[in-house]
Amino acid sequence: MKITSYRDLTVWQKAMRLVKAVYDLTSMFPKSELYTLTSQIRRSAISIASNIAEGKARGTRKDYRHFLLNAYGSWAELETQIEISKQLPFNKELNFKEIDGLLDETMRMLNVLISKLK
Repeated sequence: MKITSYRDLTVWQKAMRLVKAVYDLTSMFPKSELYTLTSQIRRSAISIASNIAEGKARGTRKDYRHFLLNAYGSWAELETQIEISKQLPFNKELNFKEIDGLLDETMRMLNVLISKLK
């Protein structure tokens, strides 16, 4: 399959699934977290998909790699925020399995893409 748009990238599609899973999970956070952890987690997830798309749309290999590295940084932020969430008492009953799987898959795909663009 020929890649003609960021929409064709499996890593972007996976990142979009991650955004959806993040919204589903954070919708169960307490309202007191809406402008703190919930907001930060959502922004980090959105940033991953957005940076992948922007990098691909820029058209140069150098720009693409730069934005993939930004996406990877957002991935690290999101992973950290999810780990913080797991340690908070209000999230003990929530299921983080889907998020953890998508985080792992997205990180692996980003690593491969970044290393191929060196």
